[in-house]
Amino acid sequence: MIDVSGQVNAVRRQVGSRTLEAGEARVSTISQTYDASVEDVWDACTNPERIPRWFLPVSGDLRLGGRYQLEGNAGGTVERCDPPNSFAATWEFGGMTSWIEVRLSPVDGDRTRFELDHIAHVDDDTWAQYGPGAVGIGWDLGLLGLASYLGGGGVRPEDAEAWTVSEEGREFVIRASRLWTEASIAAGTDPDAARAAEERVTAFYTGAPA
Repeated sequence: MIDVSGQVNAVRRQVGSRTLEAGEARVSTISQTYDASVEDVWDACTNPERIPRWFLPVSGDLRLGGRYQLEGNAGGTVERCDPPNSFAATWEFGGMTSWIEVRLSPVDGDRTRFELDHIAHVDDDTWAQYGPGAVGIGWDLGLLGLASYLGGGGVRPEDAEAWTVSEEGREFVIRASRLWTEASIAAGTDPDAARAAEERVTAFYTGAPA
C-alpha cells in the first residue's frame, strides 16, 4: 500500500526556463528528501545493479562520456559527473534530445535532498497541449519508485505499469498532474490553458478519455 497523499505532498515541483546555445528551453524541476545518506542515494542512482530495483533496467557505460540505455525508454550520454553530488546526461527518446541534471545535497546530516532538472526545447503547441506534466508525471513515478526502494517496500518496478492504472495509481497520477498544473500557473501559464493541458496529460497517463 502506497501513501499516495504523503508521497505526492513530499515532492516539490517547479517550472522555469533556461537559455541554451540552441535557444530558450523549458525546465521542469522535481525534488524530494529521503531518509538515506548522500552516498547511498548516489549509489542507488548510478549503480547499474541497483537502478533496476526502483526505475528501469539499464545497460551501457555509466561513466563520464559513456553511453547508457534504459530498457524501453531513453538513452544518452553522461556529460558531467561529480560523485556523490551531481551528474548530467542527455535524455534521447523518440528522435528528440533533452537533458537531465541531478543534484544531491545533505539535509540534517543523515538525510538527502534529491533534485532533478529536465531541460527540453518544447515548441509552444506541444507545451500548450500537455504542459509540464508530460515529463513531470513520469518523474513523479520515478521518485515514488526511489522512495519505495529506499524505504524497503512499495511498488516494484516490474509491477509499476499495472499499478499506474489501478485505482491507487490513478489517484497518484491525478494528484501529481494537478500539482504540475499549479507549478505551471505559478510560472505564468494562463490558468485555463494549464488546466486544459492537465486534463489531456492525465488522460494520457491513466488511459481515460480527456
